[in-house]
Amino acid sequence: MKCQYCEKPATFHITEITESTGSQVMHLCEEHAKGFLQKEEADPVASIASALAKQLDLGQTKKDLEELDRKACPVCGISFFEFRNSGRLGCPFDYTHFATDLLPLMTNIHDSIEHVGKRPRKTAAADSQAVIIQLRREMEEAVEREDYERASEIRDDLRRMEQGEEGMGDA
Repeated sequence: MKCQYCEKPATFHITEITESTGSQVMHLCEEHAKGFLQKEEADPVASIASALAKQLDLGQTKKDLEELDRKACPVCGISFFEFRNSGRLGCPFDYTHFATDLLPLMTNIHDSIEHVGKRPRKTAAADSQAVIIQLRREMEEAVEREDYERASEIRDDLRRMEQGEEGMGDA
């Protein structure tokens, strides 16, 4: 289906229902939908219009999305594609690594990027957990390269870290 105002394909189909005129369907391309939504801001349907406007701001081209999907965390190895499919990140470092890509998403979902709920009491445990995940990954890579000496060093470091955490938990 084509846009009502031009020859581009219509990607937005807006149905407006009013008591006086009944229902009216509009078929718009992205460009005309942006213009329509900006005009409608003063209307009672402004909340719907602002929600659609947020979606338009998040709009990424297929090429941008493919490039983003290939981006992966250096600590746990999760790709943005895996995150989009599962809805879960792999480690605490992902929030830092994917920050620029997550901010528009969080703004769209929560209307804010600032957390106002409960926070964990011990954030040091999350930091050490990220280090442990990265060390395990490095150890696996060392084994794949057949660098067994480096793998055993990493294994020993992991054991020391895990014993240190157990000792902290006993206190």
